[in-house]
Amino acid sequence: MIDATVTEPVPAGRLNHLWRIVGTGVSFLAFGVGGLLLGVLVFPLINLGVRDPARRRRWARRLVQKSFAFHIGLMRTLGVLTYEIRGLERLQRDGLLILANHPTLIDVVFLISRLPNADCVVKSALARNPFTRGPVHAAGYVFNDDGAGLVDDCIAAVRRGGNLVIFPEGTRTRRDGPMQLQRGAANIAVRGRLDITPVRLSCTPMTLGKGEKWYRVPARRFHVVVDVQPDLEIAPFLNGAQGEALAARQLTDHLTQYFAAGGLRAVT
Repeated sequence: MIDATVTEPVPAGRLNHLWRIVGTGVSFLAFGVGGLLLGVLVFPLINLGVRDPARRRRWARRLVQKSFAFHIGLMRTLGVLTYEIRGLERLQRDGLLILANHPTLIDVVFLISRLPNADCVVKSALARNPFTRGPVHAAGYVFNDDGAGLVDDCIAAVRRGGNLVIFPEGTRTRRDGPMQLQRGAANIAVRGRLDITPVRLSCTPMTLGKGEKWYRVPARRFHVVVDVQPDLEIAPFLNGAQGEALAARQLTDHLTQYFAAGGLRAVT
């Protein structure tokens, strides 16, 4: 008599799901290790070899862009995601104020991967994180802990030629409840008289959203759409407005409707 244990084959769908969990973990590990190596090995060499601060900052931002592009390419190669970018040519300029909705954790990675001179507003905690502090300091990003001078810092960053990326919600979009935008981004546009380059982001099926663990991967590969829209002129919001505060409030209301329209929030 032959005593054999028959093992049921794992369904292909289950194997694919397990692989995407592994692929997501590998992607985030590579992101963290890459940031650490840039901060420890690469950026110190740039600091030694490039004396001009503006040029040094530009080099650092280009390296961050390349590393973020590599990260997106890695996630696609591992079968974690697919993506589509529309209107990319609108990002091939300097001195942009880029406002975007924020459905997923990797939105900023997508945007900066296409911006060789990207600037952004970051939490001061990232300057203390060993995996991010090197790139954050070298790229000269704007820290959000300077409440009084934050708007002025952001305006100055754009006028220096940087492409400033801001998520007006201040955090990732919640699935439940209406979209809520903070007024800071509108204040920057109004006080700086800066036109806005809006970007609509969507993720289908939804993943890496607010409060979601990285290993809770969806049932299939997720697809990200980055839709760079024509510039939104600031002048109409200034004409006839009773002061900058009212103009910023009207602009915030407009942006809220703009980003929420057409189901372009976090897509499930």
